[in-house]
Amino acid sequence: MSLPSVPVTKHRSASAVAHLTELGGHRIAEFSIRGGTHAGSIGPAEGATLVRIGQSAIDLGLPIVGTIASSGADVSEGLPSLHAWGEVARVLANASGVVPIILCVVGPCVSGPALLLGLADVVIMTEGAFAYVSGPETVRSFTGEIVDNSTLGGAIFHGQRSGVAEMVVGTEAEAVLAAAHVLDYLPSNHLETPAPVFCDDPVERKCDSAQSTVPTQSSLAYDVRIVIEDVLDKSSFLELRANHAANLVTGLGRLDGQSVGIIANQPDYRAGTIDIGASEKAARFVQWCDCFNLPLITFVDTPGFEPGRDLEWRGMIRHGAELVHAYAAASVPRLGVILRKSYGGAYIVMDSKGLGNDWCGAWPTAEIAVMGARGAVQILEGKTLRDISDQDERSAKSETLEVEYSEKFANPYVAAERGLIDSVIEPRETRSVLAKVLEQISSKREPSLFRRHTNTPL
Repeated sequence: MSLPSVPVTKHRSASAVAHLTELGGHRIAEFSIRGGTHAGSIGPAEGATLVRIGQSAIDLGLPIVGTIASSGADVSEGLPSLHAWGEVARVLANASGVVPIILCVVGPCVSGPALLLGLADVVIMTEGAFAYVSGPETVRSFTGEIVDNSTLGGAIFHGQRSGVAEMVVGTEAEAVLAAAHVLDYLPSNHLETPAPVFCDDPVERKCDSAQSTVPTQSSLAYDVRIVIEDVLDKSSFLELRANHAANLVTGLGRLDGQSVGIIANQPDYRAGTIDIGASEKAARFVQWCDCFNLPLITFVDTPGFEPGRDLEWRGMIRHGAELVHAYAAASVPRLGVILRKSYGGAYIVMDSKGLGNDWCGAWPTAEIAVMGARGAVQILEGKTLRDISDQDERSAKSETLEVEYSEKFANPYVAAERGLIDSVIEPRETRSVLAKVLEQISSKREPSLFRRHTNTPL
C-alpha cells in the first residue's frame, strides 16, 4: 500500500522512493525501499535517497515512516554499498530521540541493513516478512543447523522471542494503519508534546472492573490489562510488544485525553516476576516515552526478580540496571500505583520514590516490604519455629507471625507514614486520582545536566 504523496520534496533511486507526505493526518517523512533490479537492495543511490529524507525529517521535525522489503546491501555495487547503508544508519541514529522512527517490514530485511530495525522506535512486521543478519546458508555452514527464512527470522519469532517487532500484522495495509495509530499518541518531534484529544469518558468514572479483577490473595493470577483498560480512557490502550516478555506489559494510552506511556507487571504470566526480557522491554519503552514527552504511569504487582542461575549468568544485574537507569533518568511526569504486592529490589526498580517518581499511590490491600511475609518469618523466626516439634503447632505459630509481620511492615500505611508513597487510594477512584495528579504535575520541567550522555548499562 503506497502512501498518498504530497509533492513537496521527493527523491527516487532504483529501489528507493522518499517524499514528504501525510499519514492519518500527520505530516511525515516517508521512504520505501523495495523492487528495482536487485529486490530492494541498498546501493549508493538508494543510500543517498534515504539519507536525504532522514536529514529532512530531522531539519523539519517530522516523524520518519519507512516501508522495507530489502535483500540487503547491493553486492553488484561492491564496497560503496556497505558505506551506503552505514550512512543510513548514521542518519537514523542522529534522528533517534529527535523524531519518532517507525519502520514497516513487508518482505525480506536481511544482512547488515537489518540492523537498521534496531535503530527504530517501533517496528511493524507483516506475517510473511522476515529479518536476520546472517542467512540460512551461513547458519548451516557455521553450525550445521538447517533453517529457513521463517524459522530463522520470521515475524512471529521477532514478535515473541527477539522483541524486534513491536507489532505483527497480516498485511502491508494493516502495517501502514498501525503506524498511523502509533503516531496518534506521539508528538512530531522531541520539542513538542502530544496533542490532547477530546475525551467523552468521564474522569470521575469508577473503576469497578479494576477493583473486582485484582484478587486480594497475593498468589492468585489475573490479567493486569483489564485494570489498565478500566483506568485509561475507553478503547485508548495500544499494547506494544504484547507477546515478548509477557510478564511485563507496555503500551500507549490516554488519560482524560492526554497521551501516556503504560508499564505494568503482569501477574498472569510468570507471576509478574522481573527477568532480563522484562527489564530490557520496560527500559527501552521508558526511555522512548521520555524522549517524546509522554508521562509515565506504572502499575506495580510483582513478587520480585525471577531467580535462577541462567539469569544471573546472562547478566541479570546489568540488565536489571537498565530499568533502574531508564526510570532514574526520565524527566517526564511519573506516576505509579501499587496494586497488590511490591517486594524487595523489584519494588525499587518499578519507579519507586527513591528513583524520583513524582507521585506514588497504593491500594489499601497493597503489600510493600523487603520480601513476602512467609519468607521474612522464615528468616527472622526460623530458629523459633524449628524448635516447635509439633507440626500443627508450628504451622499455627508461623501463620500468626506472618500476620503480625504483614500488619507491622507490609501494609501501605506504614510506607505512607514514612513518605515512601504519597497516598493510599480506593481502587474505584484510581482513574480520577491519576487524572487529577497528572493535571497537577503536567508542567514539570527538569533541567538537564551538562554532559555528552549517560553511560547506559546496555
